[in-house]
Amino acid sequence: MPPPSSERERTNQLLLFQTVRRGAMWLKVGGLLRGTCGKLGWTVGLPCGVLGSGPHCWGPCGCSWSQKLHQGGPGRSLSEEDISKAREVRLRKTPRPQLSDRSRERKVPASRISRLANFGGLAVGLGLGVLAEVAKKSLTGGSLQSEGSSPPSSSPFLSEANAERIVQTLCTVRGAALKVGQMLSIQDNSFISPQLQRIFERVRQSADFMPRWQMLKVLEEELGRDWQAKVVSLEEVPFAAASIGQVHQGMLRDGTEVAVKIQYPGVAQSIQSDIQNLLAVLKMSVALPDGLFAQQSLQALLQELAWECDYRREAASAQNFRQLLADDPFFRVPEVIKDLCTTRVLGMELVRGVPLDQCQGLSQDIRNQICFQLLRLCLRELFEFQFMQTDPNWANFLYDASSHQVTLLDFGASREFGTEFTDHYIEVVMAAANGDRDRVLQKSQDLKFLTGFETKAFSDAHVEAVMILGEPFATQGPYDFGVGDTARRVQGLIPVLLQHRLRPPPEETYALHRKLAGAFLTCARLRANIDCRDLFQDTYHRYWAGRQVQPLPEAS
Repeated sequence: MPPPSSERERTNQLLLFQTVRRGAMWLKVGGLLRGTCGKLGWTVGLPCGVLGSGPHCWGPCGCSWSQKLHQGGPGRSLSEEDISKAREVRLRKTPRPQLSDRSRERKVPASRISRLANFGGLAVGLGLGVLAEVAKKSLTGGSLQSEGSSPPSSSPFLSEANAERIVQTLCTVRGAALKVGQMLSIQDNSFISPQLQRIFERVRQSADFMPRWQMLKVLEEELGRDWQAKVVSLEEVPFAAASIGQVHQGMLRDGTEVAVKIQYPGVAQSIQSDIQNLLAVLKMSVALPDGLFAQQSLQALLQELAWECDYRREAASAQNFRQLLADDPFFRVPEVIKDLCTTRVLGMELVRGVPLDQCQGLSQDIRNQICFQLLRLCLRELFEFQFMQTDPNWANFLYDASSHQVTLLDFGASREFGTEFTDHYIEVVMAAANGDRDRVLQKSQDLKFLTGFETKAFSDAHVEAVMILGEPFATQGPYDFGVGDTARRVQGLIPVLLQHRLRPPPEETYALHRKLAGAFLTCARLRANIDCRDLFQDTYHRYWAGRQVQPLPEAS
């Protein structure tokens, strides 16, 4: 073969040789991995015939790559245009979502007895861990403070060994118990101990995934034995594993990339027992605030978890939000794939982006825009749509820097709010924005938050809490979430509010306040500095204009 006539031709031929060599290497690796399971590759690895004849691989293992390499004849070199396009694609490509390094393939205990056995083992393990921690401190001369004087983080129940036991158990059983852990992970560390928060943060990021045979069993039970006719390919290892189910990447026959959420077996039938078992174990550590899970709030939580286990309901909620936000320039909702939707399987268009808690490194202006839009969405959901996605988990909001948009996910906990609730609630917020403490108290009674017979200490604490939470909407000009201590100030009022409350708050407020608290915490995490007062004032006037009635008058 004659030497190249120019340096450019030499470079092109070298690129072609390297590309062919890499393609051959990946084909060889794909052959070795074909039919296997685990995290070594992207091979689907389903039994023969499950996805049709022939191997079904992802990425570099796919046979289509080798076919493309040979198009145009063996002597064809890569052109400048080919090289340029390849480089552009590489620069544009969004990082592929991946499981945490801590996630492991582990069978989901599907029966109540097997799940109870896991919690029983956790209780015994925690007890032994406490004995070991006490013995270690005694031998090393460490002091064990009394229960009343020690901070939560000094509890021997929350040693590193016991923290690992809690993480391992929740990641194994998954379901409602893991959901509670994930909910607590996004609380401010003034609400629960920093040590317990770190435990639940590890839980949030490292749920285990079920083995291939369990996943296939759910697919066959929900979509039928011929479910493979609905997709061209489906990855056997999920790219996300959460509390209720895990998510796999797939492709439809028209080339659409999809995310297929598959529910863990047994979680829907064990919601109540899981919650009771987890709270019984956690109360041993004396690490949760008293009254955090009172009977009324526990019932509301159980209802929400039941909703989240119904993927048909979630699909309908997602379609509703997709329609409501169709013209919104900042938020988007992925399309639901109806052929892949059942009670325990949910298929949606695959989207890209990063969770909001990973946006701290963006510019101040971008962070301000994200947080402003997030608060605008919360106000629209409550007072315009009267339909809200109430799960504030950061992973449910994916920011895509290339389009400067946020994609909304996970609509299982979506719920409606009636005008009899929103009419009074918007007046409570307006009273707080105007600094009118007497009207806050009166409208709270109209909302049935209070009876009117509470002690002065309780009434004062309630009004103060509302005024603190209303500060962003009362402040003229930008409000700096980054320097506020809202959570800590409200935390100081909780003992009085729990001790002297005469009636449970309206059941709508459990989910609503969790969502609003999550939005405020996101603004604090991203150190947002935004004007909230004008945003709420505009929402208030639009609300009553849409109701075509006058704002509720003050009670005489």
